[in-house]
Amino acid sequence: MTTSRTILKYGVISGLIVGGLEFATVVAFSGMPPLKYGMVVGYTTMLIALSMVFMGIKRHRDVDRGGVIGFWKAFGVGLGISFIAGLFYVAAWEAVQAWTHMDFASDYARAIIASEQAKGASAEAIAKLTADMNAFKVQYADPMFRLPMTFTEIFPVGVLVSLISAALLRNRRFLPAR
Repeated sequence: MTTSRTILKYGVISGLIVGGLEFATVVAFSGMPPLKYGMVVGYTTMLIALSMVFMGIKRHRDVDRGGVIGFWKAFGVGLGISFIAGLFYVAAWEAVQAWTHMDFASDYARAIIASEQAKGASAEAIAKLTADMNAFKVQYADPMFRLPMTFTEIFPVGVLVSLISAALLRNRRFLPAR
């Protein structure tokens, strides 16, 4: 299998996993998970899906390259897989919002304001935060803001997983092919 086929195959698998888990999470929570759990659930989902980066690099090393791969080649494969997974993540987020009619920006703004009020923030701080959240809602309604913002939620995680995977798998003795 060529490098591009490996990237495409494992990127699509990773994307389907992250998209499916994203959709299941929103359905399970009937919308956005509570703030205190949302990040944990979201990043755990991403890491599960991005395990395909490691598997794709390993397969490419063991099957296509005879058990040897350099760091930069492995890192490039990982970035490619992460990029495709990121595109699926964005598409899944857009589909979830359209299908559920979820107003993420308003829900998020309400949760942030309520959190600050519960902490005892001053009236001036709440007023400023409310204005900032209203500005955020306007920005988030613009796909040219929302789509790249959504992509940047997952892609840095993919970069980190790619770095770690490339560093480990460049060593031919690390989990060698059988």
